[in-house]
Amino acid sequence: MMILLAAAILWVFVHVGIAGTAVRASLAERFGEVGFRIGYSIVSVVSITLLVMAWQAAPVVPLWFLPDWFRWVTALLMLPALLLFVGSVATPNPTAVEGKLGETGPRGIQRITRHPMLWSFALWAGLHLLAKGNLAGVLFFGAFLVTSLVGMPSIDRKLAARQPELWARLAPGTSIIPFKAILGGRNQLVLAEIPMLVWIIGAAGWLGLLLGHRWLFGYSALPF
Repeated sequence: MMILLAAAILWVFVHVGIAGTAVRASLAERFGEVGFRIGYSIVSVVSITLLVMAWQAAPVVPLWFLPDWFRWVTALLMLPALLLFVGSVATPNPTAVEGKLGETGPRGIQRITRHPMLWSFALWAGLHLLAKGNLAGVLFFGAFLVTSLVGMPSIDRKLAARQPELWARLAPGTSIIPFKAILGGRNQLVLAEIPMLVWIIGAAGWLGLLLGHRWLFGYSALPF
């Protein structure tokens, strides 16, 4: 369990303590931008490998038990998690690497949230953390949940500092919290702007994971 704790701390440190901080700027200045990205990628792969291996080897220490109906909650909420993920890939946001903002401003999934990929990870991690209900699950999924939630305002700060003109066009009509800009009257929901392929792939991926979860991960995700 201590190894899992150390791996979780390493994962959070790499993504919160380095990325978007003065540490990153210092390392990039010393090793160059390309050198930093290569080193950062290697450390990230090592940290997630350690995290997964430690989680798989960790003992089960129960912390709570959820009612059976929560399996329905997990299964149903994983659908928007998959849709957010596919949408973030299909229509890259300015907050993502190589992302962009159209001439007309935020569109499609960007209207809902400017961090669809991180929200997909946060939903996945939060739901699984609750569903597991054990110490290993808290450490493993909690590491992803923390980096996802903390990463959103961190990315916003970096984008505002590096590309103030783009940020000035993006921020007024978008929000971190899904649907906040829409509910606040700063934007409107236009589902037609989200490509049909996003709905198809997202739903197919969700159904495939539900049906294949036992085969992939050793236990069923079906709520019945």
